[in-house]
Amino acid sequence: MGTLAKKIFITLALLAVYRVLAYVPVPGVNVSVIAQFFQSHSKDALGLLNMFSGNAVAQMSIIALGVMPYITASIIMELMAATFKQLGELKKDSQGFQKYMQIIKYATVAIAFIQAIGISIGLTHMTGPGGVSAVTINTTTFVILSAFSMLGGTMLLVWIGEQITERGIGNGISLIIFAGIVSGIPAAIQNLIQLVDTGDLSPVGLLLILAVVIGVILFIIYVELGERRIPVSYQKKILMQKRFNRLMNYIPIKVNLSGVIPPIFASALMMAPLTILSGASNPILVSIRDFLDPNGVPFHIIEFFLVIFFAYFYTSIVFNGKEIAENLKKQGGFIPGIRPGEQTAKFLNQVASRLTFWGALYLGAVTLLPWLFIKIAGVSFYFGGTAVLIVVQVAIDTMRKLQAQILMEKYNTLSVTGL
Repeated sequence: MGTLAKKIFITLALLAVYRVLAYVPVPGVNVSVIAQFFQSHSKDALGLLNMFSGNAVAQMSIIALGVMPYITASIIMELMAATFKQLGELKKDSQGFQKYMQIIKYATVAIAFIQAIGISIGLTHMTGPGGVSAVTINTTTFVILSAFSMLGGTMLLVWIGEQITERGIGNGISLIIFAGIVSGIPAAIQNLIQLVDTGDLSPVGLLLILAVVIGVILFIIYVELGERRIPVSYQKKILMQKRFNRLMNYIPIKVNLSGVIPPIFASALMMAPLTILSGASNPILVSIRDFLDPNGVPFHIIEFFLVIFFAYFYTSIVFNGKEIAENLKKQGGFIPGIRPGEQTAKFLNQVASRLTFWGALYLGAVTLLPWLFIKIAGVSFYFGGTAVLIVVQVAIDTMRKLQAQILMEKYNTLSVTGL
């Protein structure tokens, strides 16, 4: 088995394990009561949580929390690293980066445990038809077992994601979220068919949904492949010709420099309180949960601004104009019409800033407009642009890494044969 085939096999095998875990319930829970409860909450906050978890929440699986606690911990650490210089320095060397990731895992444990306790306590107050309890064992015992089970499930997913990143193809955490969302596509198609059969969704509404979905996908692909190519000239002395020859090259700067991170971060922050309040019975907590209803306007407005914020924030982390300018200067390269050094760094940062403005608006629009279009049309169907955005971006990123791996294998083959 070749290297590429092995990596693909490892990725698919680990994702298969993830999908199996989604159907392993926590100890002491009445799955039938949970299933009946989710049938009436498929289009609210719980429905959104269930979509991102790959139906694990509706099954009350041990991985019901998914990888969102890990992402939330990563957001907190990124913000702290940008604020505290010593913490930011940890990311620059291998040993420091290991400590940095270890802190994220400790924070993940804390966040996941708090969310797991909140869900477990909420389940103890949940009842089904006829007053049947959602919990089949002692309340205290259930809360302890359930909390530790979900904590263990989340950390197991984090480990699976790390293994995919190291040994497979693509980013493991992103692929887990991707697999969770994609696993709900068959059910979504079936739901659409049922809505048309029952008359709740007209053929015109169905065509509108399909047009919006296809349009959003094509728009995302178009923007994701868009980039600004800044020409670079390298001066190389050709001894044989006794003259200077300029070899032209370019620096590609993507329109969306932040990639899939902003919508994932925004979704994680929006779902963190929803997860904790999912089983709340206190009137104040219930009102907060209802305020953050994914079908409501406040949810999407907050998500829109969070996506824009994280687009700027993450771009400032991944794009360093000063570092690029210094590397160009060391290699004898320069941008025509721009002085090497500080002027080049300033120019690159200006270009990146302008592109980030449009990239952030693009990300925010994709998360907001599909829902807005369907809401205005009065279609009884929840469609989230965030989910489509994550799926398409992860698919594009994975395909790029797959192509890079194919080229690497071809290069190794040519090296072995001496060509």
